[in-house]
Amino acid sequence: MIKSLRKYIRKPIELIVLIGIFILFSAHAGSYEDFFRAIKRDDGSTIQQLLNRGFDANTPDPQGVTGLMMALQEPSPKASQVLINWSKTDLNALNASGESPLMMAAIKGEFDLAQKLIAKDAAVNKTGWTPLHYAATAGDLKMISLLLEHHAFIDAESPNRSTPLMLASMYGSPDAVRLLLTEGADPRVKNQQGLSAIEFADQADRPDIAELIRKFVQSSRPAKKSSGTW
Repeated sequence: MIKSLRKYIRKPIELIVLIGIFILFSAHAGSYEDFFRAIKRDDGSTIQQLLNRGFDANTPDPQGVTGLMMALQEPSPKASQVLINWSKTDLNALNASGESPLMMAAIKGEFDLAQKLIAKDAAVNKTGWTPLHYAATAGDLKMISLLLEHHAFIDAESPNRSTPLMLASMYGSPDAVRLLLTEGADPRVKNQQGLSAIEFADQADRPDIAELIRKFVQSSRPAKKSSGTW
């Protein structure tokens, strides 16, 4: 009698559990779509509401891009601000290309957001490509200075051992090259292809930058001692 009763009770209980799971899944699916839609619209208030209701800020989209990275790519500054301020957001999550949120802020010229990321302990240095490589590529003096102030490795090496100075020489500005040299970047370093910053400038047909670096190298050489007698 008891066994047969349990059999009839179990089915409604299982049904209730399944309905509960379905409701939770449907709610999460809706939140998922709402989250990434809000990022594209730069709707900070909707993002905040979803986070407050328990949505995971680090959920990636189908391409593996997190909300913060997407917000910085758009750019969606309000969405970025909400996600940076959210204590559970992973500020150092990398995308499939090994890029960090601070790297994206650096290449996009989002100085205020870069400041906030650094203030929240986003990593200024990492293996491979770094935020300083990206700031140098953009020729962004403010961003370069910000990163150096927070101890960015000035001669950081990319996977093929290219430095920020090399990237600035090919893609950046003369002022960016000058700033990096003044702050201590080594123009004599060569990457895996045996290319120095001067050769990067030459390949990019930027004779003004190549000459700038040559003059810097010449002026930084120690003066020869006189062989005469006093």
